[in-house]
Amino acid sequence: MSGYIEGKTNTKQYSLIPTCYDEMISEDNPVRVLEVFVDSLDLKELNFKNANRDKTVAGRPSYNPKDLLKLYLYGYFNGIRSSRKLARECERNIEVFWLINELKPDFRTISEFRKDNINNMKEVFKQFSILCDSLDLIGKEIVAIDGSKFRANNGRRKKLYKRENRKTN
Repeated sequence: MSGYIEGKTNTKQYSLIPTCYDEMISEDNPVRVLEVFVDSLDLKELNFKNANRDKTVAGRPSYNPKDLLKLYLYGYFNGIRSSRKLARECERNIEVFWLINELKPDFRTISEFRKDNINNMKEVFKQFSILCDSLDLIGKEIVAIDGSKFRANNGRRKKLYKRENRKTN
């Protein structure tokens, strides 16, 4: 008895009951919406690279662009912009395991996908906004515009605090 809350399973022991990722992801998890949305898109119509891959092409097959788009959108909604961080999430995040079927693309693959399809993704974001608007998921109550301008004053020659201008009591 250690006096602490302890885990119920031993992580170094094999489990006879395999776990299902679908059971680990709750029904109201946003990754389920991402999956349904991306699966409903026609990536050939949106001109995504490798969307119309021929099965007779020699060489290593490419990743499905729908899977890479799901990963990119997951990163966008969770504030993960770096392709290296997205590749790390593919190794450890259960939501990503479920979303892209345990694929583990490297950071270069993710980066190349983003670079090759940047204009196509703008159209995807536009369609997602239209979908959210049609389902009344966007309230449109608040409009905020930030027009603040601040003068940058952090050069080496500039001093923010000068001793000679300081008043003494």
